[in-house]
Amino acid sequence: MGKTIIISNRLPVQLQINNGSIEATPSVGGLATGMKSVKLEGERLWIGWSGLTKEDIPKELSPKIDEALAKHGCAKVSLTADEIDGYYYGFSNRTIWPLFHYFLEYTEFELDFWETYQQANQKFADAVLEKSGEDDTIWVHDYQLMLVPQMIKEKRPNATIGFFLHIPFPSYEIFRTLPWREEVLEGLLGSDLIGFHTYDYERHFLSSVRRLLGLEVSFNDIFQENRIIKVDSFPMGIDYDKFSNAAQEHIENPKEKTDIQKRLDEHKKSAPGTKLLLSIDRLDYSKGIAKRLNAFEYFLNRYPKYKEKVRLIILAVPSRSNVPQYQLLKKEVDELVGRINGEFSTVNWTPIWYFYRSMPFENLIDLYTNCDIAWLTPLRDGMNLVAKEYIATRTDKTGVLILSEMAGSAYEMSEALLINPNNFEEQASALKTAFTMPEKEQARRINVLQKRLSRYNVKVWANSFMDTLLKQKESPAANVAKRLTEKVLGEIVEKYNTANKRLLFLDYDGTLAGFHKDPQQASPDEELYDLLDALHSQKNTTLFLISGRDKETFTKWFLPKKYNMIVEHGVWISRNGEEFQLLEQVKKDWMEKIRPVLESVVDRTPGSFIEEKNYSLAWHYRNTDPDFGEKRAVELNETLTGLIGNDDISVLAGNKVMEIKSSNVNKGRAAVRVLSEDDFDFVFVIGDDWTDEFMFQELPDSAISVKVGLKKTSAKYYVNGPKRVRELLKNFV
Repeated sequence: MGKTIIISNRLPVQLQINNGSIEATPSVGGLATGMKSVKLEGERLWIGWSGLTKEDIPKELSPKIDEALAKHGCAKVSLTADEIDGYYYGFSNRTIWPLFHYFLEYTEFELDFWETYQQANQKFADAVLEKSGEDDTIWVHDYQLMLVPQMIKEKRPNATIGFFLHIPFPSYEIFRTLPWREEVLEGLLGSDLIGFHTYDYERHFLSSVRRLLGLEVSFNDIFQENRIIKVDSFPMGIDYDKFSNAAQEHIENPKEKTDIQKRLDEHKKSAPGTKLLLSIDRLDYSKGIAKRLNAFEYFLNRYPKYKEKVRLIILAVPSRSNVPQYQLLKKEVDELVGRINGEFSTVNWTPIWYFYRSMPFENLIDLYTNCDIAWLTPLRDGMNLVAKEYIATRTDKTGVLILSEMAGSAYEMSEALLINPNNFEEQASALKTAFTMPEKEQARRINVLQKRLSRYNVKVWANSFMDTLLKQKESPAANVAKRLTEKVLGEIVEKYNTANKRLLFLDYDGTLAGFHKDPQQASPDEELYDLLDALHSQKNTTLFLISGRDKETFTKWFLPKKYNMIVEHGVWISRNGEEFQLLEQVKKDWMEKIRPVLESVVDRTPGSFIEEKNYSLAWHYRNTDPDFGEKRAVELNETLTGLIGNDDISVLAGNKVMEIKSSNVNKGRAAVRVLSEDDFDFVFVIGDDWTDEFMFQELPDSAISVKVGLKKTSAKYYVNGPKRVRELLKNFV
């Protein structure tokens, strides 16, 4: 049984060096709780940075730190102060964090940051490779380590790797501004499963993969060479019982009161009926704290009757205080709190209590259980677990949650009052609704939320991700061909060599040759001519090039070579250098009706064009934006389906091309016709496109069928790309 290896920027322990001794204390956090609950047999190992730089650790203490961490199932990655500065404070938090949260104005694209990020990610990957074995399951966490999956996969191709992003993934238009966008995507695609909090983030990621890398995406599967990468959404939960039980204990068996609780009690005694409004966030520009303060000021002016009837408690937890934007934000928030308190305070009332510090767990419970309303208005947030924690602590079934619709948790918490954090009028109205909401309505909403959050807690989240990862590794997508291994290839070559009569059907574009932006420029090279010459000249071997290309192009390229050819999907046939003859009787009068439709689509789809063949029309959209092209293809298919009616015309959806042709013509029909002309005991067919599926389906089961690329197919085997196709065919020579 292999290990489960978790990799994150920080380890779930706090290290302290005291007079030469090392103290390691487990830290409390949702991720640590979730990973402890993963239902897997075998050993667990957590790899990450210890929080101490190389310069902080005396050489003689390094082994002691390793020993202390090992007791907690952890292993450290050693990082220097310069690496932390460039990798963590630099690229992670001054490039990726603002970019992924839509703060382009704060995003810094520094080459030094990027190079240090690569260097640090390699250190994490090397630590995993050193500590892991072939049977281990690896789970990489968050935006600091987006290159690690591919770095591991390059050295260990069969490793089982999952990745989870705990922050939003931005839209394509935002993500494309990153200078190293392809490298980041390729780093993530080293994973077998990539997880996000919401479907929106998943959708944005898939769009970027399609548009920037040009990979095929089918629903939430990404097809990359010999692999299928699954992408899915797993909204992270909380340790629900921990918060709920702590709240119940706080109410039923109060111990010695904390300073915070004493202050809350004084407030309730001196101002009965006054509502407590809670705001808890890290001090981060993505959390919308400054806008929330301005919205609170707007509320007090808009509804003056609530003056002295409400108190806003703001807990701002210090964060990344050495990053310039955070220093400016701290100054702005301090000034706003001071100005609002100065403007509205009375002898008996201060509208805002402001705490700039971290608070222990028991103080959080004090705040959660005493505050009537939680007001959380991030401008962009991957999840926001505070919203879930507040609901879990409302054991008396009262309380109102006002939540930004920009938070990932909003998708699961529709019973909250959802607001646009940029709309002060809407926020003021939501506050008024919260203050006047009857307790019966509060209880109804709280009950629904609590049932949902208790079911999908952090343990369920972690196990759901891990179960999906293991299933993904064990069983690739249905209807996908088997990889053509060296062993299988050897068996095929042996059958080829012992056969009496051999028949080969070879597709051209995407099979023998790669795709080109201009189809007319994808002409054969000398290596391909040499290979085809060798196959064509063999005794007892019939070679057919079978393509959707027009006969004029193939006449120019291949007729002097006297190869057998079938073109335009089975309309024309040429044998041994003879002129092309019609293989099927087809009509072309329908083309005048269809051509204007295609021309209209070309006019509205930049980069697309029409290829007119003798008996078919093809609309190519390889050079368009992938998502836009697919959208237009769907529209065109619907339009054509309505137009062709009973004309015996069909639409073929190929690889970035739609072709309209006679229904009684396809590659499969043509291949079967050739097969019937002789007694062949070895039949081999290879192609990459949907149009080749007709051959895979209609040729007998004894035929050896090969798909180029890992895609859903009726073929028996697959290989990766034209280069591998040529290597395969050289075994027949």
